Amino acid sequence: MIERVDCIVAGAGVVGLAIARRLGQAGHEVLVLEAGEAIGTGTSSRNSEVIHAGIYYPTGSLKARLCVSGRHALYAYCAERGVPFRRLGKLIVATSETQIPQLEAIHAQGLANGVDDLRLIDRAGCARLEPALAAVAAVESPSTGIVDSHAFMLALQGDAEAAGANVVFHAKVEGGTATASGIELRVGGAASMDIACGWLINSAGLAASSLAQSIRGVPASAVPTTQLCKGNYYTLAGKAPFSRLIYPVPEGAGLGVHLTLDLGGQARFGPDVEWIERERYDVDIARAAKFYAAIRTYWPALTDGALQPGYAGIRPKLSGPGEPPADFVIAGPATHGVSGLVNLFGIESPGLTASLAIADEVARIVATETVPSDAAGMAMQKS
Repeated sequence: MIERVDCIVAGAGVVGLAIARRLGQAGHEVLVLEAGEAIGTGTSSRNSEVIHAGIYYPTGSLKARLCVSGRHALYAYCAERGVPFRRLGKLIVATSETQIPQLEAIHAQGLANGVDDLRLIDRAGCARLEPALAAVAAVESPSTGIVDSHAFMLALQGDAEAAGANVVFHAKVEGGTATASGIELRVGGAASMDIACGWLINSAGLAASSLAQSIRGVPASAVPTTQLCKGNYYTLAGKAPFSRLIYPVPEGAGLGVHLTLDLGGQARFGPDVEWIERERYDVDIARAAKFYAAIRTYWPALTDGALQPGYAGIRPKLSGPGEPPADFVIAGPATHGVSGLVNLFGIESPGLTASLAIADEVARIVATETVPSDAAGMAMQKS
């Protein structure tokens, strides 16, 4: 007889661990299956560690709502659990008068999203806050910060295990079957097994679409294509003369070449974006050449040769080059018609910031959602 557990979470990144913690504390039996050798070896360990305020996202979107509520929850959690963080603040800067209307629109967007501590500052205000900065105006975001993402994940893992969850590594979900009572899975790797669950939470990040496709009975129409967007980051040789994060007013897709800081004060610039077909994490220093002109628009004193290869991260994008950014997808049975399945697609930035709020959303689905009768029939026909 196949072994059965209440909930399986596929993926032990920051979002999967937050979900495991939340479900465990709600009284569920939880098993976390991680294909890698440790927690957070994918997207979660290769990001800027920024705690985002929630400024840019369309009002009412999941990204906007969960980033704002997740930020409040994250700061409170880090303070309570002793996870290192700093509320540094961020300046979104206009370097020409022509960018001021766009800066004002960003300010209005953030206020509409509930980021209520934003303020517009003029050239003199920018110079007072950051003397090395060349800017004609800026939006100041005091609630933007940085966090030790690995310490955060370790705390989440500890909470989940204290609530009875088990985390198993080298345990890749290779496929499964949707049934009327949940999901039956084949698990490969060192932890090879067949196992059934009442709920499967697909939090597999870059592999979330392929995992969903591997489960018999999940409608193909319910699984979007995940595209791999690689961001290359470059570190600064020496110390940057800034105490805050610096983001230029966005031009075109993305947020431009911005400056972030880690908890040790190391400055990082990025991203240099590549759309790739498979995972790879090399960083080519030659690609940094085009960064110098962009950075000098707001930091003219940057010297030649100051940038060096830093790290690369890959985001699971649901929109491709030139397309409007897609929202998070958190889809339960009421959406796709499969009992006991919650799919998380496109969980990229601000996924770290929003992780605790995403976990609350998944817990709500597990507690309340059932399959509509017509959707259930369609799903079973496809199986």
